[in-house]
Amino acid sequence: MHFLPKSLALVSALAGAGIAQAADIKFGVAEALSGGAAQYGVAIRNGLQLAADEINAKGGINGNKIRLVIEDEQGKKEEAINVVKKLIFQDKVLMIFGPTLSNSMFAGGPVANGAKTVIFGTSNTANGITDIGPYVFRNSVMESDVLPVTVATAAKHYNIKKVAVIYGNDDAFTKSGYDVFKTVLAERKLPVTTTETYVKGDVDFKAQLTKIKASAPDAVICSCLAEEAANIMTQARGLGIKAPFIGGNGFNSPKLFEISKLAGEGTFVGSPWSNTNPAPANKAFVAEYLKKYNTEPNQFAAQGYDAVYIAAAALKDIKFTGDLSADREALKNALPKAAINGATGPFKFRPAKTKDGKVGGWDADQKPFIYVVKGGKFTLYDGK
Repeated sequence: MHFLPKSLALVSALAGAGIAQAADIKFGVAEALSGGAAQYGVAIRNGLQLAADEINAKGGINGNKIRLVIEDEQGKKEEAINVVKKLIFQDKVLMIFGPTLSNSMFAGGPVANGAKTVIFGTSNTANGITDIGPYVFRNSVMESDVLPVTVATAAKHYNIKKVAVIYGNDDAFTKSGYDVFKTVLAERKLPVTTTETYVKGDVDFKAQLTKIKASAPDAVICSCLAEEAANIMTQARGLGIKAPFIGGNGFNSPKLFEISKLAGEGTFVGSPWSNTNPAPANKAFVAEYLKKYNTEPNQFAAQGYDAVYIAAAALKDIKFTGDLSADREALKNALPKAAINGATGPFKFRPAKTKDGKVGGWDADQKPFIYVVKGGKFTLYDGK
């Protein structure tokens, strides 16, 4: 928090008189609220707001109320940079949640890290995000943690012997997902019949899918965002491809079914969150989200929701000084020790493993749930 000198004097006087002085804790929110990535960003913002409202209704954090300063970074790298700069230098927020896509975090993350301000990703799963630096945190489970479990489960269920692969080759998230899939397939010694690519904005995938059909795979691995994935699955079924799909984190959006309808039946996807998780924290979250927004939450809403509670857990042990730089540093030092039992289950951080040995940020230390699509819905896989 940032106080002007006159305010500091007032706070000091009140403290001396034994009177507590509450104030707002400003959290910046940099999410894609328009454009293609809004399918993720809006749910994240909703989750963040729900948690902030709940905490404030219970008295806030040590008497201080949370105030979200919300900006639309549109899922664009240049906008992410502009928004992060605005939140840090103009709005003077304590920390930032977002941006939504990994591409945007790779752009905006270095700005926040350079300004020694915590930037907390709730949806960034690409490898290398927390290599940016020690002020970069995320509670989104990495594809490298989720995809090996997803592939292993699907391979056993379908007795998969060979796969085809399709991915977007101009996006950090989908490229990173492909790299993980490639490593997993090599480790499992699963042959790849063909590898096809596309670029953002493509809507016709028939050329790639015709090659995939000719290669006769047992399954199609797709490192794609939800809208492209839905179109790919719909067009695949139109071409007579019956092989099931295995998807990454980008599949975890209602958009998948709005477009593909039942084309995605049998698809396997990993997620750090399950809507059917009976844990009290999750049941309460699902009920309150539905009540507030009149729609079911998804993984991204759950991760946004938990992120605020993680930050709140760290802030409970911090005594604000009124010096914004010092308070930002105190939060950065306290966050690694924060742990909660949230909507996504038990959560804690683990230090990032950087390739060059430099000091990195902090990754999520969580186990994923595995879903299979049944009846146009994500269903927790029960081994059957």
